[in-house]
Amino acid sequence: MTRTVISTENAPALAAPLSQGIRKGPVVQVSGQLPLDPDTGHVVGTTVAEQTEQTLRNVVAVLEAGGAGLEDVVMLRVYLTDPAHLAEMNGAYAAAVGEPFPARTTVYMQLPPGLLVEVDALAVLDD
Repeated sequence: MTRTVISTENAPALAAPLSQGIRKGPVVQVSGQLPLDPDTGHVVGTTVAEQTEQTLRNVVAVLEAGGAGLEDVVMLRVYLTDPAHLAEMNGAYAAAVGEPFPARTTVYMQLPPGLLVEVDALAVLDD
């Protein structure tokens, strides 16, 4: 199986040595996405809900560029900067992802100033 780099202008270019995503066979791995506007590179929103919505839009853009969608996601990993943001993030996450929810892990970590959330995804296609 060939490993294919996924790249799209519909998600922000990341200033790090990584691909937006990788597809190998039926597996699509989306690198951690941030709440950045793909056109400007600026942070979208000041609340964890706003940032979660933008981050998930970026995840979906990379999934779609790799031939997948949220319905193909088996695992999402959410990285938050503050445990106090969990309930607000859960509300935005539930609205954006919808049921049936994929498996998920939530980790607390430090992100650069102004960033409250990061999300990566693992999808498996039927092909």
